Amino acid sequence: MNPTLAGLLQALALVAALALSYRPLGDYMAHTLTTRKHLGLERGVYKLIGVNGDAEQTWAAYVRSVLAFSAVSVLFLYLLQRLQSHLFLSLGMKPVGPGMSFNTAASFVTNTNWQSYSGESTLGHLVQMAGLAVQNFVSAAVGIAVVAALIRGFTRKKTEHVGNFWVDLTRVTLRVLAPLAVVFCIVLMAGGLVENFHGIQQIHTLSGGTQNIPGGPVASQEVIKELGTNGGGFYNANSAHPFENANPFTNWLEIYLLLVISFSLPRTFGRMVGDNRQGYAVVSVMGLFWTASAALNTFFEWQHSGTALHAAGAAMEGKEVAFGIPGSALFATSTTLTSTGAVDSFHDSFSPGGGGLTIFNMMLGEIAPGGTGSGLYGMLVLAVITVFVAGLMVGRTPEYLGKKLNGQVMKFAALYILTTPALVLVGTGIAMSFTGERNAMLNSGAHGFSEVLYAFTSAANNNGSAFAGLTVTGNFWEVMLGLAMLFGRFLPMIFILALAGSLARQQPVPTGTGTLPTHRPLFVGMLSAVVLIVVGLTYFPALALGPLAEGLH
Repeated sequence: MNPTLAGLLQALALVAALALSYRPLGDYMAHTLTTRKHLGLERGVYKLIGVNGDAEQTWAAYVRSVLAFSAVSVLFLYLLQRLQSHLFLSLGMKPVGPGMSFNTAASFVTNTNWQSYSGESTLGHLVQMAGLAVQNFVSAAVGIAVVAALIRGFTRKKTEHVGNFWVDLTRVTLRVLAPLAVVFCIVLMAGGLVENFHGIQQIHTLSGGTQNIPGGPVASQEVIKELGTNGGGFYNANSAHPFENANPFTNWLEIYLLLVISFSLPRTFGRMVGDNRQGYAVVSVMGLFWTASAALNTFFEWQHSGTALHAAGAAMEGKEVAFGIPGSALFATSTTLTSTGAVDSFHDSFSPGGGGLTIFNMMLGEIAPGGTGSGLYGMLVLAVITVFVAGLMVGRTPEYLGKKLNGQVMKFAALYILTTPALVLVGTGIAMSFTGERNAMLNSGAHGFSEVLYAFTSAANNNGSAFAGLTVTGNFWEVMLGLAMLFGRFLPMIFILALAGSLARQQPVPTGTGTLPTHRPLFVGMLSAVVLIVVGLTYFPALALGPLAEGLH
């Protein structure tokens, strides 16, 4: 089959599968987050941790719960790595160093899953399962819990309460993530992924040599790695490794998994606010950016200017032949437009246009569709800003979903928008100012700068993918990127929950003749423009020094 046609059919099949999942999954998540009925297992969890499942929390208490749970998670995962050699199923692995343990703990708790180590030669099976895989579930659930609290801020009136974090966390984990993970783990195993407790196996290669390859519980971690937009690979090669991604079918399925929850959450939003049209408007913007990015990335990677690329027929360096250009570009687009960070090809080998686009995707704030929960609450903040700008145009106080966008609301929205760019640009500037640390860059010039910019963009946006040319095993990089992950995750969450509390205290106002309809194509176009303008004005100078300069060279 013609590769272009095959790529197009692959993309169309993906869109169709996501469209079919939108309503049932979105409705199910809305029911999960709104029902008053607790399952027996959930009541057992509440009793174990000492929580009243019927009690509500203020936004401040919700924040404290998020931070407390995450702090304990970081400490637990840090100790698990440091004590690895004394644990069951350690496979003889040594304890992980302090700097790397901190970086990895911060990475997986913040849903970033940045890896500055080779998984198969650093971590034993128990740490992979009890540490990394568990955080893959709960960090994804935290993101959905936070966006649920924000949606309640829009739907409630004259109250201090935005829900119960422990109830949201437990329900999302047990009712949404775990059942889906079990089903699709079986599908991935049937597709060729390994799932065992084997240690290191010596195999004989076709060339007559030998190679040591560890087995492990790969499929069970792979499924939640994608489903929860996590991204941390069992192996250093991530989803380019045949044990993690066996063939074109599993590659397509993994792309579907990393998109399906985030693309379905707008339906959850529409159901919870009582107007499904609001969900359609939000998902339209998400779909518009995803489609444009996928098309552009594929176009850039199909180009074959230059002798080597012309002979190869495309920019195939760093790509798995079985997936080709379409599968690699589609995966790269989807993983950088979500907070996943998993890779089936090496972004450092992408063309300047393709590599620059992966950076730009993350700079959008990963809202198309973004991470589990984080993508939707990022898009809702941009929707608030869009409505505010529209209100300025007509000279009236704007409202969104019946809530006035007053000064307090806009302050929290502005703080949210400014936090991540500040972390990215300041972090990149500090790293580039230390001459000794620039030795970590494999390349000099514009591409070397792009490697550093990509690293901080990925860390602060909780993505986790990287340009492979940057060596980040030194203490400076592990600490700097670890802090970027923590601040990039929890500062925006604090502002989101404060925004939810501010909205929940308001009395809804009736829709008037001057109210901007937020379910029509006009709003979709305005929201798309605001996304581009905010990103363009913020990051364009940095992009001009990196990928744009490299592309024009």
